[in-house]
Amino acid sequence: MTDDPVPGDSASGKHFYILGDEQVFRSKSPEIFSSIMNMAGVEGTYTPFKVEPGQIGEAIRKIRSLNTAGANVTAPFKEAVIPHLDELSEGAIIIGSINTIVCKGQTLKGYNTNAIGFMDALKDAGFNATGKSALVLGTGGVARAVVFILKWIQTEQILVAGRSRKNIGTIVNQIGGEAISLDRLPDRPLPIDLLVNATSVSAPDAAPELMELASRLQLPNCKLVIDLNYGHPRNIWQEMARERGIRFVDGLTSLANQARHTFALWTGIEVAPERILGVIRDSATIK
Repeated sequence: MTDDPVPGDSASGKHFYILGDEQVFRSKSPEIFSSIMNMAGVEGTYTPFKVEPGQIGEAIRKIRSLNTAGANVTAPFKEAVIPHLDELSEGAIIIGSINTIVCKGQTLKGYNTNAIGFMDALKDAGFNATGKSALVLGTGGVARAVVFILKWIQTEQILVAGRSRKNIGTIVNQIGGEAISLDRLPDRPLPIDLLVNATSVSAPDAAPELMELASRLQLPNCKLVIDLNYGHPRNIWQEMARERGIRFVDGLTSLANQARHTFALWTGIEVAPERILGVIRDSATIK
């Protein structure tokens, strides 16, 4: 573990961290949450915390020793961190992945606000997924959260596709949905109302095979495409939706709602999602 955060001084306010691999220093979260804290009148700091592979347990021990009010957890530690926490929310138990830690004394409780943030994004888009059919691309923690919420709101059919058959099987067996091979997706018209990209891939050069797959998808009944990424000058899912006349929504609304719920868990303070969305859009790091 490197780049340990500086222990907080209780007199200087609340202290929050984001735990991740080397990409944690490129995260927009410190800028976003620092702005939210300033907006809400909360004194404190939000600091990136790089965790080396296999060292998440040591990182959590460090978090316990600091004056920590809460933390975010990013890939690849959203699942690996769970055994090192004291408690989990009911949703986090089912999803098997967390992105938020609330610290009360020495007790650390894990939550998954990806799920409720996505549900709020559906509401903001005016899309009712109850009784509909959906395709979820991805097998990581975000995909697990999406499948959980779609099942929760009684989406009639949830297809789950990704590169790892093992991970797809785990999602289907533990949470729900039906497994489908990526290779089979372009073979026939897909009777879905909603497509959700829960992979990390949106840019054409990130995974040419996914761009090729997106170009071949047959979506005659699809009403909405949601890409949970954002900030890409070219977005293969947005281009696909535009070519087919399907409404497209990026991940900003989901992120804003996710941040709103995380901040409320940490502080008990509710900040309007449109104000948080304004903070995110104003962020100089979003191109």
